[in-house]
Amino acid sequence: MLAAAMLALCAALPAGAAAQVSPATVEKAAAAAASRQLLVMLRLPPQHFHPDAAYAGRYPDDGGRAARRRAGQELARKHGLKLVDDWPMPVIGIDCYVMEQAGDAPLEPVLEALARDPRVAWAQPMNTYQGLAGDDPLYPVQPAAKYWKLAQLHKSSTGRGVRVAVIDSGIDAGHPDLAGQVRQQQDFVGSPAAAELHGTAVAGIIAARAGNGLGIAGIAPDARVLALRACWTDVAGLTRCNSFTLGKALNFAITNGAKVINLSLSGPADRLLQTLLDTAAARGMVVVGAADPQRADGGFPASYPGVIAVAGADRAHAPAGALLAPGAGIPTTMPGARWGFVSGPSYAAAHVAGLAALLVQLDPSANAAQLRDTIRTAANNAAVQAFPVAQAGNIDACATIAHATGACACSCPSIAAVKASSP
Repeated sequence: MLAAAMLALCAALPAGAAAQVSPATVEKAAAAAASRQLLVMLRLPPQHFHPDAAYAGRYPDDGGRAARRRAGQELARKHGLKLVDDWPMPVIGIDCYVMEQAGDAPLEPVLEALARDPRVAWAQPMNTYQGLAGDDPLYPVQPAAKYWKLAQLHKSSTGRGVRVAVIDSGIDAGHPDLAGQVRQQQDFVGSPAAAELHGTAVAGIIAARAGNGLGIAGIAPDARVLALRACWTDVAGLTRCNSFTLGKALNFAITNGAKVINLSLSGPADRLLQTLLDTAAARGMVVVGAADPQRADGGFPASYPGVIAVAGADRAHAPAGALLAPGAGIPTTMPGARWGFVSGPSYAAAHVAGLAALLVQLDPSANAAQLRDTIRTAANNAAVQAFPVAQAGNIDACATIAHATGACACSCPSIAAVKASSP
């Protein structure tokens, strides 16, 4: 999407001026284009999707797709739009088309007109999302290692073989603490692929290698990451995404066997993403979302039914029902073989995505609701109430793993006591 904006901008400049375009100018042009874009979902014929096939992209041999693209082009011409991009999403029975309106007229009339066409399942605006990093003071320790007792948890589970989809900005798969941890890597943004801070930091918290004498240990060091770049870093250093890039990444995660999906981002409710999240839940996938501290309900997708919402432990106010996990002063991986400290709800969510991977290894059939019920919190465990909540959160990871295994995971008195504390 950014690459298309760059090409359009350069084409409009006088000869020889393209080299003078600044990143800020490109970013501004991309934002302006996105505000005029909408998504149009064309229905797929039922026979198009075969559940035994792993669709991941463009269906180059699909003759029907060419006909549907012609239909998309016809719709665009009819409504005075330009067809920008498209992506098949057979798991929810649609082809998703990005169209753009010239000028700055309201989008509502054309959305209503498109919705009346029988070929269209629905049409919607292009929504934008932002990663939930923060600027809180850093602590010089890894809170999960201390308060979640990772070394002891890893005697019971390391998340071995569990596929965790990190839908985020670019991940540095060559980082020494992430080497060999990335099972698949896909770029759904279209701008030059890059190793970016937000995605690399989230991936490190979830699955950094343990016992290699370097850096940190991930919550689930034997999980395998699907590094799905659906977000990019803008000129202000913020992590941005949109409905289309996130939709493509969610579709890929669903069709490629992810068991845990981490969404460390927030934005408006979105029908395309809601439909894909419903499909993920129906297939037993666990979706973890970062709760936006600026929204009373935590924002979307954290507030969506079936998503495990996670707020930073340092937040004075968190949405009702949200889990609290370490989210301030977290040491983690950074691009360029570096480590550093990060803060924000994005990184709290990554902790719970890693914990979910530990639980999935112990019970591969568990779904999000079951895992949410398995996670022990301060509400029903007196021991965790002694932790400094601003650093540790309200999750008793030892009791959680003990509950899942039926055996003492850390320095607990007896499994009988753990069972007695269960609701």
